[in-house]
Amino acid sequence: MADLSWFTGAGLGLFVHWDHASQQGVEISWPLVGRSIIPGRAEPEDHLTVAQYHSTADTFDPQRWDAKALARLARESGARYVVLTVRHHAGYSMYHTRFSDYSVEHSPFQRDITREFVEAVRAEGLRVGLYYSLPDWRHPDYPAFTDDDRPYASESYRRPAPEAWHRYIQYLRDQLTELLTGYGPIDLLWFDGEWERTPVEWRAAELRRLIAELQPATVVNDRLPDQGDYSTPEQGLPVSPPDGPWELCLTMSEAWAYRPADTNYKSARRLARYLVETVARGGNLLLNVGPTGDGAVPDTEVALLRELGAWIDTHGESVIGVEPVGGAVDFYGPLTRRGERLYLHLLLRPVEEVVVRGIPVRRIRAVTLLGSDTPLAHQTNIEVHQEEHRGEDALGELLIAAPQPTGALVDVIAIDLGGEG
Repeated sequence: MADLSWFTGAGLGLFVHWDHASQQGVEISWPLVGRSIIPGRAEPEDHLTVAQYHSTADTFDPQRWDAKALARLARESGARYVVLTVRHHAGYSMYHTRFSDYSVEHSPFQRDITREFVEAVRAEGLRVGLYYSLPDWRHPDYPAFTDDDRPYASESYRRPAPEAWHRYIQYLRDQLTELLTGYGPIDLLWFDGEWERTPVEWRAAELRRLIAELQPATVVNDRLPDQGDYSTPEQGLPVSPPDGPWELCLTMSEAWAYRPADTNYKSARRLARYLVETVARGGNLLLNVGPTGDGAVPDTEVALLRELGAWIDTHGESVIGVEPVGGAVDFYGPLTRRGERLYLHLLLRPVEEVVVRGIPVRRIRAVTLLGSDTPLAHQTNIEVHQEEHRGEDALGELLIAAPQPTGALVDVIAIDLGGEG
């Protein structure tokens, strides 16, 4: 049975989008089909023929790739798990596979990037995730995407003959078997591309059974249709949180892979805001980086991760291993909870005082500013006609003197509750 105990409450994960096409400074896979992956944008950012897209497989030699440095950066950022694109939609395998010659093994680099990644991430004490696309737009049995297939229309994608599709499904099974038998424990499988086929066509239930046979503890996302353990909203925080475990996958800029033309980066404060808002709704944030064609993580992304990690060093107890605050608690910002400690995230600068209502005011033992443990002046009120019954908490309002901003990405107030008041 999938082990979700580490996933629920993990808080932050790191996504890594990368393959040979990063040498061209283009999004991976999507230029192949002439489509943008940026929400609301119709025209592709990069115009390439199919041959142009695939051409850099022959020159892929990322000499600045350093799996240990990436894993260390992930840990320093506060991430608890890391997910690598081992095969994206365009079909290029970032590991040594017996079932395709379109892989890093046949590049000038030759080294098994996935093996180095898995070993480095595991050595840092982090959980290992592998991204694997169900489609392969280069595989002859899929069938392979050509220039004549544009404009891309996933709902009318060409279907192969039954015998070809049988071979393709076997190819999926064979590659998944390699990944789940040759790289030690894999904590998470991140599928994608499910929209091009039905669950029956994908034989999704059979693939899930294969995963369960090989590594029963592996967590699977919902893009193996009808078989997932958790939901994966993308790029935008859902208005209402999904039912059950979930994760928001988010880019730092607009693109997933390395695109030097894309300089529209989110600030570290905005990334921290996404993190606290996601966690307060019960999800994790999977934050993306896109290494360059030579394997280095762009300096801007390194700096953002380090700034976020520095905030987590001092405020991480409010977002890692916590849970949402249910019930009738009323506060204008994200709330989280760890046992008998509540955390108020000040995404808006308070004027005069911070007010939170619907908490057991008689059990309040301390109110402090997280990161400095500075006590904050406060007072409580209870509606005078409220009936109090033995054994029940008296719920009221807590008014906290507004703290001066500390300069942290997000200031956090901690409220400690004790036993009966």
